[in-house]
Amino acid sequence: MDLLRELHPQAARIADLLRARGEKVAVADGATGGLIAASLLAVPGALEFYVGGGIVYSFKARDVLFDLPREAYKGMRSVTEEYAVLQAGAIRDRMGASWGIAESGSAGSSKHPLGVASGSSISAVAGPDDFQITRAVSTDSDDRIDNMAAFTRGALNLLEEALVRAG
Repeated sequence: MDLLRELHPQAARIADLLRARGEKVAVADGATGGLIAASLLAVPGALEFYVGGGIVYSFKARDVLFDLPREAYKGMRSVTEEYAVLQAGAIRDRMGASWGIAESGSAGSSKHPLGVASGSSISAVAGPDDFQITRAVSTDSDDRIDNMAAFTRGALNLLEEALVRAG
């Protein structure tokens, strides 16, 4: 896949940062459809820095993967900072990792159930010592494949930035 080849150098840098810290990451892919995890898993020796995760594409998947009570989401909408932060922390904790990354978005070419505009994504990283960082990506596009790639790039950029900033 061309996208995995493109992202491989960055994923290798992320792997090196995690290995140097002796820490691992867990991933909750949303509209990225598993591309964040796939990018990290393309790095040889991924077991050294990657715990696991899943694709959160339905309420059922969310309930099973995060094991949070429905009340935890009260008043929240998907594709918001609050929602992404909750998911990043939940995947980190559920998988017993030091770091969690989550992405929530609307890739497009079909109507989002909550009316979120196509080409909108929010990623969040939750780390040790209450470290949190979020970032929005907006493409103003309805091209599902291009949006999934852009959301994945944005999420990996955020993860790398978080690891660098955390020292």
